[in-house]
Amino acid sequence: MRAAYIDPMDRAVANQAEMASDSVVALAGAAAEGHRVAVKSKGPARPFLAGVGLDRPFFDDKNRAFWVLQSIGWTGFFFLRTVSGLANSLGAMFVVHTLLLTATGYSLTLLMASLYRRLIVMKALWTVAISLTTVVIAAAAFSFIETWSLATFINPEFKPAGMQFFGAIILDFSILAAWSALYYGINYYLLLEEEIDQRVHLESQASSAQLAMLRYQLNPHFLFNTLNSISTLVLLKQTERANAMLSRLSSFLRYTLVNEPTAKVTLVQEVETLKLYLEIEKMRFEDRLRPHFKIDGDTIGARLPSLLLQPLIENAIKYAVTPAENGADIWITAQREGRAVRIEVADSGPGHGGVPVDAQSTGVGLPNIQDRLAQAYGPAHGFATRTNEHGGFSVIIEIPLETDQKDFS
Repeated sequence: MRAAYIDPMDRAVANQAEMASDSVVALAGAAAEGHRVAVKSKGPARPFLAGVGLDRPFFDDKNRAFWVLQSIGWTGFFFLRTVSGLANSLGAMFVVHTLLLTATGYSLTLLMASLYRRLIVMKALWTVAISLTTVVIAAAAFSFIETWSLATFINPEFKPAGMQFFGAIILDFSILAAWSALYYGINYYLLLEEEIDQRVHLESQASSAQLAMLRYQLNPHFLFNTLNSISTLVLLKQTERANAMLSRLSSFLRYTLVNEPTAKVTLVQEVETLKLYLEIEKMRFEDRLRPHFKIDGDTIGARLPSLLLQPLIENAIKYAVTPAENGADIWITAQREGRAVRIEVADSGPGHGGVPVDAQSTGVGLPNIQDRLAQAYGPAHGFATRTNEHGGFSVIIEIPLETDQKDFS
């Protein structure tokens, strides 16, 4: 009786060993292929693709992805085991045997998945220990059912008893362990992707918030100086000039508030904003303030953070125009240098060493600009100060050439 059992059993075990590796490969292939599916068809096939869920990234719906991979994997298991059994002349009943094994594996892995969803958030040691115990118990149950099915459908003469029911436990353990490894591997990868996406999103939010903070820091600084000038004009009974300055101030603020704090504007827009600002300041300084613009045509479309240059003009007025009886000249130049834009704000004031003691900076201007440049461009920007050929102070900014045109040359 035992001899009658050994031959088909040996063949079955050999087939199981061969098909176990094939099944694991099929499961892994399905999982890997599933992750890559992200069809973006706009043709007549789109309704069909939408119907089967292939019009969006595969793992957007994790529950759907699990059922698809689970079904594909165990269908592959059934197909490969059936073909192998029929090729080895094990008879038509081997199909029933394989169908029962497929249903058993499918059901066991569903129960394991339900448990793993809770284990995956636990400490690694507990996750590994409980998962390993679960695989051993599930493999024992799988082996028991497999042996009973073999004796019932393939070789009725075989009457297993005791430990014989666990004759296929090593093979079944390998299959379930491979399934568990794929389950954890895919889910840990998705968790890592979610964490990376969340971190990138939070970093983007933090960067935007910091840029907004730096931009809003300029407004009170500028408003304080302008409103103080208007107050002085009112005290001096120069109401017409005060009204004109208020009108220009409202135009300037309306212009600047159109743009988001974190937005970039073209250089020509920034220059127009500076001209509005200078019109306000010329109400105070008249001919003592002499601005000059020299903007190369190649740079007018370059994009930069809005109100980036206004603090430089404000500093030039404070340190060059205000202390000098005859005022000072201020030059704003921009020129293209390769794939970069070089912007310089220069004055004819006292330069580095000529700042009067009673005109010390509030600490908002230059540090603010450096922080905004670092947030907007990282290490791809340049910031330098020097004494220029007029003996005054210059600030030089170099930024990457960014335009709305894709092929700017």
